[in-house]
Amino acid sequence: MSDERSVDVDALGLGLGPLRLEDLVDREAMRGMVGSIEQVFGMPVRIVSNSGVSLASSSREAPLCAMINEEPAGRRACGAIVSEVKRLRVTSSEGTTHGCFTGACYRVVPIEYEGGTIGRAILGPYLPPAAESVPDTLLAIEGVDPARAAELLPHMARSTEATAETVAKHLVAVLDVILWSGHKALLTSKMHIASIRESYRELSEKNAALEQAYERQQELDKLKSNFLATISHELRTPLTSILGYSEMLVGGIAGELTGPQLDFVQIIHSKSDQLLKLIMSLLDLSKLESGTVMMRRSDVAIGAVLAEAASTVAPVATKKGVTLTVDAPADLPLVLGDPERLRQVFVNLGENAIKFTPTGGTVQMVARQMATEVDGGGDEPGMVLLAPLRQMVEVRVTDTGIGIPTAERDKVFDPFYQVDQSSTREHGGTGLGLSIVKRLVEAHHGTVHIEGHEPTGAVFVVRLPASRPSSPPSHGAISVRFA
Repeated sequence: MSDERSVDVDALGLGLGPLRLEDLVDREAMRGMVGSIEQVFGMPVRIVSNSGVSLASSSREAPLCAMINEEPAGRRACGAIVSEVKRLRVTSSEGTTHGCFTGACYRVVPIEYEGGTIGRAILGPYLPPAAESVPDTLLAIEGVDPARAAELLPHMARSTEATAETVAKHLVAVLDVILWSGHKALLTSKMHIASIRESYRELSEKNAALEQAYERQQELDKLKSNFLATISHELRTPLTSILGYSEMLVGGIAGELTGPQLDFVQIIHSKSDQLLKLIMSLLDLSKLESGTVMMRRSDVAIGAVLAEAASTVAPVATKKGVTLTVDAPADLPLVLGDPERLRQVFVNLGENAIKFTPTGGTVQMVARQMATEVDGGGDEPGMVLLAPLRQMVEVRVTDTGIGIPTAERDKVFDPFYQVDQSSTREHGGTGLGLSIVKRLVEAHHGTVHIEGHEPTGAVFVVRLPASRPSSPPSHGAISVRFA
């Protein structure tokens, strides 16, 4: 026994809902199957879903049925029979038979799957083999020609009930295989869609979390920059007074100082000057991070900038016993940038190199012209050869110090990062100098990176785009040595 309840197979939570016959079968394949059954058994077949959708039917209409449908009364009678057959309640898996006013029969078989009925197969109309005369029920239809009906009656499909039952069983067996394959494909498709939806949901949640974290990070960065700027500004005011009064004490304005007193005041002045430099570095970093740093761009001769930067750090190099040299040829092109900010870049690099170079070592600042490929030349073969070249000025700051491990070379440009982070580290510093260098160089549309120097030391390579490669040099060759 079977009822026509819908089959719900949503136990896996895939959103399938009640199974429908039209979701499990391919209509083109169904039409092929119906056509083959009609060709083999000579019996019309129609497949209908529970919702009344016709999924496949015989390709040709019986001549007698075609004649009847030519008359309005005949069309109404045929429509009524078809509606009765479609609405017929089938209570047995073996199916049931329904008669027609033409004397033909319809065999209706339920299409069952997963314990429920999802459609029906309708065989017919077909006549019993012994039927030879036109029934009175057909002749009672207004407009039907008895002679023509008798002529077309022999062309109706014929079958015994046993044959119809055999065909029905064969049809149900074939449908069972088709439904199983269709259900498997449907489940696979739904599982794939469910997996994609779940992945999309997780990705959306992660994107939302990342966006919130990014916004929070931006807010924290802004608060940090504002805090650094405020604190640095407030510290600089009293520190300036300390420096001024210590200078006056050293100058004897308040009276002559004894030897130990003078030493103490000079230490106060020296440490205050170091603290002022730290505060100025914090201010520079906060301005660079917030994008409020002022740039006064002009055509700059990089050789003159290097010479000025070298003269600034030369006393430190001389005191430590480090040889400092500058080499800049006369034919270097000009660089578009802020001369004061560029000087700050090379002062920071020079001080960093001197700090990590032992007594007797060497620090070199060498400037050269070079050409690099412009980004966007294309990935196609041959495009690299056709890509335009951009003129650059490269400055290499080389030292013979302790060097920087390869794994640390990208990290040293992070604010407050120290290669030696132990509590007993030998070299002082705040870790702001190289971070400021990187930001200033990038603000000039340049790049900075670190290379190794054999056998010891490190090389900081700064590349800045030339402003006017064809312009004549505004200075002669610069070669300076501080020892």
